[in-house]
Amino acid sequence: MRGRWKGRGDDRSLKSSQTVGTADDELAEGSGDAAVSLTPPPAFTVVSAPVPAADLEADHSSAVEAGTVGTRVVDDGEAAPDAEAVSRDRQAQPGAVAGTDAVGVEVLAEEAPSTTTELPDGPGGPDGPSVPGDSAERAEPPAAGPEVDGAPERSTPAARPLPRVLAVANQKGGVGKTTTSVNLGAALAELGYRVLVIDLDPQGNATTGLGIDARNFELSMYDVIMRESSLEDCIEPTSLKNLFVAPATIDLAGAEIELVPAFSRELKLRRALEPVLDDFDYVLIDCPPSLGLITVNALAAAHEVLVPIQCEYYALEGLSQLTRNVHLVASNLNPRLEVSTIVLTMYDARTKLADQVAAEVRQHFGGKVCRNVIPRTVRLSEAPSFGQPITAFDPSSRGAIAYRELAKEVSGGTA
Repeated sequence: MRGRWKGRGDDRSLKSSQTVGTADDELAEGSGDAAVSLTPPPAFTVVSAPVPAADLEADHSSAVEAGTVGTRVVDDGEAAPDAEAVSRDRQAQPGAVAGTDAVGVEVLAEEAPSTTTELPDGPGGPDGPSVPGDSAERAEPPAAGPEVDGAPERSTPAARPLPRVLAVANQKGGVGKTTTSVNLGAALAELGYRVLVIDLDPQGNATTGLGIDARNFELSMYDVIMRESSLEDCIEPTSLKNLFVAPATIDLAGAEIELVPAFSRELKLRRALEPVLDDFDYVLIDCPPSLGLITVNALAAAHEVLVPIQCEYYALEGLSQLTRNVHLVASNLNPRLEVSTIVLTMYDARTKLADQVAAEVRQHFGGKVCRNVIPRTVRLSEAPSFGQPITAFDPSSRGAIAYRELAKEVSGGTA
């Protein structure tokens, strides 16, 4: 049972929740005889005259010894002392109620059982003055944080210094690495950043997706890595302002084998990138779908890793292996390397699987997962056949809007 303190000035009444019985009554019930009519106990009277302080102390001490001071009835029928209630009323009420503890403490009134206990606002009720000794401020509920639409709040990446080198890596094929490299680079270029896309995939899809024909250039990333050609001579401009590409050809497929006996084979791309790094704000490295030496070169040269994850189950299987490799490269070759950004691609809102994969990725990686997701659209698949990023092929499509919002989230705004 729970009780509530109620008071109206100096005139207090005592309401008891217990029915007083005697030993004779219990004996009568136990023997099966007729119930004995008992005289009700005399009503308590309020002592209006002030009680001397000495008597108050003596009576209070006696009441404490007897165990009748400030008791409250609990659900299991046992009485537990309530010293805080005694202290408050002791200071608030100088009079005493006969039959109580001589300091004006009322027995808790019987009410319906409840699991909560309401505290009084004061001896005069909610509108009355506060009880002396109870002036401590009540704890305010914590302020509600910003709503994130099911995604944890990402730390603002705008504080990262430029230039930024991001390796777009995932050993799982078909998750949108090349699509993200091309279209994110184009969206960053629209924001005013100078962007270089380095194509390290022997298939050369990022090269053709930006409208560069393999027959129109002399040097490729194979020459930069294996023949130590200058990266500046390899870079080609695109049809978009501020967007450049370092193309790749099928020759890069042989570099995996040729790099095995090479000296300092893991750092070749880093050394080639250093002379031109200050000319760009963002460098996006499109990695092949493997964890070979070419991908290790990209991780050793990058500052961050951007991981595209397709919203399907298979895309999650190799993510832990990629994370281990990133930590391995960070501990041996590139201490500043970290997985900073995870992008959910090919998101189909019509399926529950996409929501389940997205929820699982957000649960494990938290704020590293971008709030903006890339939807599965036909226009994104059509754009490479025209040699254009989606922002140029269909600027008003859902895919173009998604990559523009992703570019703002990754960069923190315009240049």
